[in-house]
This record gives sequence, structure tokens and C-alpha cells, in this order.
Amino acid sequence: MFCCHIRSADMVKTKVVTQNDMKIGLIGDEDTVTGMLLAGVGHVDGQGKKNFLVVDSKVHIKDIEDHFNDLTTRKDISMILITQDSAELIRRAVDEFANSGQMVPTVLEIPSKDTPYDARKDGVMQRVAFFLPSAMAALGVEV
Repeated sequence: MFCCHIRSADMVKTKVVTQNDMKIGLIGDEDTVTGMLLAGVGHVDGQGKKNFLVVDSKVHIKDIEDHFNDLTTRKDISMILITQDSAELIRRAVDEFANSGQMVPTVLEIPSKDTPYDARKDGVMQRVAFFLPSAMAALGVEV
């Protein structure tokens, strides 16, 4: 008679992150983050780790930078939306990530209601200006 012993460790399934599991990271002012959370962007895992950060006057720049760096290293984050005024606070970290050549997660700077958008500060728009200066001129942005 054949007997089979299965250890419980053999039955544990490993979770593989797929496109369906990818999330958007978010850093910005309260109104922007609240709107995105209402749209379903927010996620808090079992250990209380969030994919979003509300930036206000009480949040230290170091905390913003740490959260940004955490989002850029997470395997389940495919895109990071950061308000342009928040990105300005941690510009060195944002530019350092952009210059790393890493494509995922993609970092997009978005406007907030309190600060007008400046295409000259946006890394994506700087790349557009480099390759298509006429497109920037058509938008009325001098490069």
C-alpha cells in the first residue's frame, strides 16, 4: 500500500503579481488624493501599507521622499501620479528616478487645483520638447 505525506509547506501557493494586480501610486494634496480614492485608486494591504500619501503642511519632505522611493521599488505599482507641487518638494528624488532609465513604474506629474501646471518642470514634457520641439511650440510652451 502506497502512503503519501504532504507537508503543509508544499501546499502554500506563491502569489505572482500579474497585470490585474498592478496598482497606481499617488502622492498629492488632500483634494487630489481624495478624488482619486473615490475613483477607486486607493489600496491598503494587511500590514497598513498604503499606495497613497496626502501631502499637507504637517508632512515632512523626508516622509514624502521615503514614500516616493517605496512606491518606485514596489513590484505591484505600475504608475505613480504625483502632483507637480509635491514633485517640486522632492525634485531630486523624482529626477534621480527618471534618470535611472527604469520604465516601470511610470511617474506622471499632474496639476493640482492650487498650483497651475508648468510643462517646463514636467520630465515627460521635457522629453517631448527634446524630440518634438514643434509640438511644444504649438502648445505655447517655449523650450
